[in-house]
Amino acid sequence: MNLQKLSLLNYKNFEAKSFEFDPKINCFVGNNGVGKTNVLDAIYHLSFGKSYFNPITIQNIKHGEEFFVVEGFYDRKDSQEKIVVSAKKGQKKIIKRNGKAYEKLSEHIGFLPLVIISPADRDLIIEGSDTRRKFIDGVISQRDSNYLQTLLKYNKVLSQRNSLLKYFAANNTFNQDTIDIYNEQLHNYGTSIFGKRNAFLEEFFPIFQNRYKSISSGDESINLLYQSQLQENDLLTLLETNIVKDKISQYTNFGIHKDDLIFEIDGHPIKKFGSQGQQKSYLIALKLAQFDFIKNHTKTNPILLLDDIFDKLDETRVEHLITLVDKENFGQLFISDTHAERTEEVIKKVHQTYKMFQL
Repeated sequence: MNLQKLSLLNYKNFEAKSFEFDPKINCFVGNNGVGKTNVLDAIYHLSFGKSYFNPITIQNIKHGEEFFVVEGFYDRKDSQEKIVVSAKKGQKKIIKRNGKAYEKLSEHIGFLPLVIISPADRDLIIEGSDTRRKFIDGVISQRDSNYLQTLLKYNKVLSQRNSLLKYFAANNTFNQDTIDIYNEQLHNYGTSIFGKRNAFLEEFFPIFQNRYKSISSGDESINLLYQSQLQENDLLTLLETNIVKDKISQYTNFGIHKDDLIFEIDGHPIKKFGSQGQQKSYLIALKLAQFDFIKNHTKTNPILLLDDIFDKLDETRVEHLITLVDKENFGQLFISDTHAERTEEVIKKVHQTYKMFQL
């Protein structure tokens, strides 16, 4: 699968811009602030229906304009696909495939597999559990649409249960029968999600270990642990036995929405004990393992975006990463960097066709 052409209209800093791409490697170079990352984000937008860096739709519209349109033409499994993502202020975002709009935006997820490696990935280490849950959910959802639908249903019921708890507190009342209905639904959806997250980690961790070994110069041991309250008890029991706590906090304190991934190096949290180099290697290995996992399940090479990779990694790691891309069947690659000469020098070592775009 590859992206042949991209057109942007009123997207972020672009008024109107079109690109025609090489099927292998495409490099966007130029000074900071010219929109290199925005082009990569537009490509991400076509796969996920949202921005990687700013999920608030209205903030992706060019200042002073009322709408944006991102249009992509793909060669996918010997068929031509046209994907259009558009948004207008005050209206719902629309994703169209070959002229037909999706009824639900979630139906599009997984159709155009994509992995991005960006300096923003450091949030996976330094931010809270919500960021890491989004990572695991994003990987699974690209190959399992049922998982995504179950997750959306879980979150909807969770929101309803939380609203009910607030209503009870505000009106000094309580209805056990109504709570029981929500408990049962959360239990059913949550148990399914818990099982799929467990199965994912069992398959994903060995892939991740292999990737870390291939890009790390050290011999440290790494770990990736799944932490869930459902490892202690089933969700229905947890909800029923902790209802007093939920009523006081007016919030559902137990469920798969509290799950987390624990990143470790040599048995310690990488956030506190990992060097900058080790953290970078850990994150790149995580994303390359994501690439492998999706490729194994979809039988398609995901598009790979490398955002500002040369500025954030030392030259040895960059060359090693590009060498991996050269040796293995990676598909189409998009790179952004501030220095055209540096980028082209490294790319020339790769025995693939490429295009340079000066912004």
